[in-house]
Amino acid sequence: METVNEITLQRTPQDKNRRAGEIDLLRSRLNLLDGRDRVMMAMYAENGNSFRQIARLLGVNDSTIGRRIHRLKRTLIDSEYIACLRQRRKFTAHQMTIAKDHFLLGMSQRRIAVNRRLSLYHVRNTIETIQQILSMER
Repeated sequence: METVNEITLQRTPQDKNRRAGEIDLLRSRLNLLDGRDRVMMAMYAENGNSFRQIARLLGVNDSTIGRRIHRLKRTLIDSEYIACLRQRRKFTAHQMTIAKDHFLLGMSQRRIAVNRRLSLYHVRNTIETIQQILSMER
């Protein structure tokens, strides 16, 4: 039976190229993040720090860093916010702000309403409108 390390070492050139492309894409989209998430992803993507090194510097558990980086990678590579950016001409600046808060930063509708001083009804309708526009393009 093969160990995880043996399987990891058997990466094909296509896997290595895909991973390099993924890292380049993450680097180009780091400016979309704020605060601690940006620092963590910069340490991972640009400096090549391990989860353990990042965890020690930030004072959290290794597995917490792993989960957060995995979530951020998924969000930065292929998320509804990225789809909004690709089709930004179809959205107002107000809709893009709510899309960033909800889809990229993971804020709840209630938190967006409080932070932006909007009604929950307005935020919910805006997110539904965004999702409808995106679904028409798929």
